[in-house]
Amino acid sequence: MDSNNAIVALSALAQPTRLETFRLLVRREPNGVAAGELARLMGVPQNTMSAHLAILSRAGLISGERRSRSIVYRSDLARFRDVLGFLLNDCCNGRPEICAPLLQDAIPCCPPKESCP
Repeated sequence: MDSNNAIVALSALAQPTRLETFRLLVRREPNGVAAGELARLMGVPQNTMSAHLAILSRAGLISGERRSRSIVYRSDLARFRDVLGFLLNDCCNGRPEICAPLLQDAIPCCPPKESCP
C-alpha cells in the first residue's frame, strides 16, 4: 500500500457515520448488511447512507453485492489489514519491542463467536 491509498482509506474513516458504519460491518462479518438496514441502524436517510457507502467503497474498505433487490455490504478486512500494515510498517524504526504494547492491544479482546459456549 502506498501513502495515497492509505490517505484515501483513512480519510474515508475520518467521519463519524462512516467510521461507525465500517465498525458495524466488521461486527457483522461474514454476512454483511443490506444498505437499507444500514441506514436504519445508523439512523440516517438512505440517500445519505448511499453517499457514505460510496466513499467507503471507493476507499476499498467495503464492497457491495447485489442480492435480489438489495445490495449487501461487507467490510474488506484484507484492505483494512493493508491499512494497518502501512501504519505499522517500519514500526518504531526497526525496534519491535517498542511496538509490542501496540500490537498486543490490536489482539481481539474476545474469542470468535464459534468458540463461545
